[in-house]
Amino acid sequence: MPTEEEKSRYIRRMFAGIAPRYDLLNRLLSLGIDRRWRDFTAKMAVDDPRGRYLDVCCGTGDLALAVRKRAPEASVVGSDFVMEMVERGQAKSGKRRGNGFAPLLADTLQLPFEDESFDGVTVGFGIRNVANLERGIAEMARVTKPGGRVAVLEFTQPKRAFLRKLYMLYFTQALPRIGNAVSKSDMKAYSYLPASVAAFPDAEGLAEIMRAAGLPETRYYLRTFGIAAAHIGVKA
Repeated sequence: MPTEEEKSRYIRRMFAGIAPRYDLLNRLLSLGIDRRWRDFTAKMAVDDPRGRYLDVCCGTGDLALAVRKRAPEASVVGSDFVMEMVERGQAKSGKRRGNGFAPLLADTLQLPFEDESFDGVTVGFGIRNVANLERGIAEMARVTKPGGRVAVLEFTQPKRAFLRKLYMLYFTQALPRIGNAVSKSDMKAYSYLPASVAAFPDAEGLAEIMRAAGLPETRYYLRTFGIAAAHIGVKA
């Protein structure tokens, strides 16, 4: 079994390789539905429209920008430990003419912020990739103010057997072929995706991890036939 450091190095290298086509593939493989998922998550995460928000594992910044769109007067920071992703996030943010976010190179397992620094912390399709899930959630909770919200948007598996079968057929057969071909990933990044989702806790399992991390009021909302879930936890 790889160590946390080995897993982190692997993930960093893999996402650095697919960064140039990351946004294109997000839209292509989800048929654009991922934007609606992020908008919903941002809506649930934002409580204070003038607050301070952090989006971890931010990638190229889609969820951070959704939070900023929801709260134009808020301060929004996006952190990621893959430089190539952060650079693309900077480019996208710079085009927003004052409605962007502040990208930062940082590891979610060791966030460079003091306790209770943010009114809300979000993550979209990234917490699944951290080397230690429980520590990643705990770090998000640590930097959140009491009463603030932690929002986690992730893939999950549909509960209905028929939908789950169709979903897994697409996820394990079509998606890797399209993703690897378009991204030109030498690490077969889009074969990693379905494997990581299969190994990830189900919606209730993730909710329990969040509750144990100091977010006792955690609820989740299944989206698009249950292929994604938005978890919202309130810090005690």
